[in-house]
Amino acid sequence: MRCLLVSQDKRHSPIHLPDGVTVILGRGPETLVTDKKCSRRQVELLANYAYRSVRVTQRGVNPTSVEEIHLRCGDSTTLQVGETLWLVNGLYPYGIRFEEDSHSPKKGLLQFFSPSHPPQKKRKEDDNSKAQPAKQPKAASPSEDEAEDDVDPLLYEKLRQLQETAIKAEEACQPSPPSQQPPPKVAAHPGDSWEEHGKLMLFTKKGVVPSSQIAGFDLDGTIITTQSGKVFPISPDDWRILYPEVPRKLKQLHNEGYKVVIFTNQLGISRGRLRPEVFKAKVEAVIERLGVPIQVFVATGSGIYRKPILGMWDHLCKKANGGLAVSVEQSVYVGDAAGRPPNWAPGHKKKDFSCSDRLFALNARLPFRTPEEYFLGWKEAPFVLPDFDPRALDTKAQLYDPPDACLTSSVPELVLSVGFPAAGKSTFLKQHLVSAGYVYANRDTLGSWQKCVAVSRAALQAGKSVAVDNTNPDLESRQRYIECAKEAGVPCRCFLFTASLEQAKHNNKFREMTEKGHVPVNDIVLNSYKNKYVEPSLEEGFSEILKIHFVPHFTDPQLEALYRQFSEG
Repeated sequence: MRCLLVSQDKRHSPIHLPDGVTVILGRGPETLVTDKKCSRRQVELLANYAYRSVRVTQRGVNPTSVEEIHLRCGDSTTLQVGETLWLVNGLYPYGIRFEEDSHSPKKGLLQFFSPSHPPQKKRKEDDNSKAQPAKQPKAASPSEDEAEDDVDPLLYEKLRQLQETAIKAEEACQPSPPSQQPPPKVAAHPGDSWEEHGKLMLFTKKGVVPSSQIAGFDLDGTIITTQSGKVFPISPDDWRILYPEVPRKLKQLHNEGYKVVIFTNQLGISRGRLRPEVFKAKVEAVIERLGVPIQVFVATGSGIYRKPILGMWDHLCKKANGGLAVSVEQSVYVGDAAGRPPNWAPGHKKKDFSCSDRLFALNARLPFRTPEEYFLGWKEAPFVLPDFDPRALDTKAQLYDPPDACLTSSVPELVLSVGFPAAGKSTFLKQHLVSAGYVYANRDTLGSWQKCVAVSRAALQAGKSVAVDNTNPDLESRQRYIECAKEAGVPCRCFLFTASLEQAKHNNKFREMTEKGHVPVNDIVLNSYKNKYVEPSLEEGFSEILKIHFVPHFTDPQLEALYRQFSEG
C-alpha cells in the first residue's frame, strides 16, 4: 500500500507520503507554489496507513484548512480520504489517495482477466474492416489486452467462478473488525431526559442508542476547556471545544456504532458552589455544539460515583444501556487526569492535577488515551501511578513483625497503638486484644486523651491489661501512657501500624462508601499526623515494638472488588 497527496487542481504529480514518516511541504518545487503567503514549511504531514489518514500540523504563519477546520500555527488535525486540505488561505487544494500494491494477491486466477472487462466474442467484420489489411499473426507471448480479446469466453467464465469461490473462502476466514459491524438494532432514546440517583445525575440525549461499544470521555480538559484560559470557568458560558477535531471524531464514533458517553466529577454541586440547573444547561449546550447524541454521567459528590471509583461505569453497564452487555475490549476511555509529570510535552509545563481518569480506566480495565493521544495522534506521554496499589494487597501476607512475637500477654500490660487514622488500628485491637480481655481506651469514644489516661490507670490498678487506640504520632503523646504503665509497674508495648498515608486515605474512602454513619477523616488530619510523626524507639521506654501490617480480610466478594479499586487520583 502507498499514500499519495494529490493536487486537486492538477498543478503537479502526486506526492508520496510514506507510512509514519513526516513530510514537510509548502512554497517550493514540490508543490510549484510561489505564493509568498505560503511558508516554505507550511505543513507537516504524517501518514498513518493503518487508519488510512494523514496527520496535518500547521507550521506556517497563515492558516491551513482541512474541510471546515481552520488551523493556526502549531494546531493539528486529521485528513481523511475524500476530504480537502487547503494549503494556505483557502487556496491550493489537496486530497489523499491510498493505493494497494500492484501485486495484490486477490487478483488470483484472473490476474489477466478483469471481471469488469470480460473477453468479447469475435464480432463480424463491418464493411470498413474488409478494406483493412489482414491482421498479422500474434506473437508467442501476447500482451494482456490481446489475451483478453482471444480467450475462450467459456474458459473465462470458469476461471471467474473459481476466483470468486477462492475470495469468498478467504474472506470467511477473516472476521470483520468490530468497528465495521453494524450497530445493534435497538431503539434510540425517544427524547432528552435528566435522572437523579442520589449523588448521580444522568442526562440522555434524544437519539442515544445502546451499544456494546462505549467511547467514554471526561468533560473538562478533554471535551471542553475554558474560553477565558483560566483553570476553572468564571461563568456558566466560559467554555469552548478543546480541539477542532473533537466534534468530527465523536461523529465518526457514533457512525461506527459506538455509544458516546461522558463521565464527569462535579463535586461543586454537593458543596453548593455550582447550581445543578446551571450545570445541566451547560451540558445541554455542549452536546448541541458537538452535534452527537451523548449520554452524560455526573458525580455530584464523594462516594461510589466519583471517579476513579466505578459507580458511574457500573450504573451504565447495569442500568443505562438497554440491557445490552458492554464489551470492555472494544470500548475506550479518554481523559486528561492521567498522572503526567511536569514538562510531559513541549509547552505543557504543569503536571496533571491528578491521575483519576487513568485510574478510572484501570479500574474498569478499559483501554485509555489522553485527549492529545486520541484526538491529535500524539505519542503516549510519560505518567506516574500512585505508590499504593490496592490490587496488589495480599490477604495472606504476614500480619506482624517479628513473626514469633506474642500478640497478647498473660500478665497485665499496656499496649499503645501508633499509626495513621484509618490504618486498621481499631479493627486489629478489637479482634486480637479486646476479645482476649484487654480494656479498650479510645479517644474518639472517650473524647480526650486525659480520659484515656484515666481509664488506662484505673484498669491497670485493677490488674487488667489495656489497649490504647489512638494515633500517638509524637514523643509527647506516647510518654503519657509510658509513664502510666511505669506507675503501675507493668510493661508498655508499642504496636506500630505500618499503613502509609496513601493506604490510609484509601481505607478512609472505603469506610466512607461502605459504613453508614461513618465520619470521614479529612486530609488535614491525615497530613497533620504525617508532619508530627516520630518513629517509636525502645529508648522511649517501650519493652517491645511490633510492626502491624494492614492485611485485609473479606467475606463479601463485592466489597473486596470495591476495595481493590483505585479510589484516590
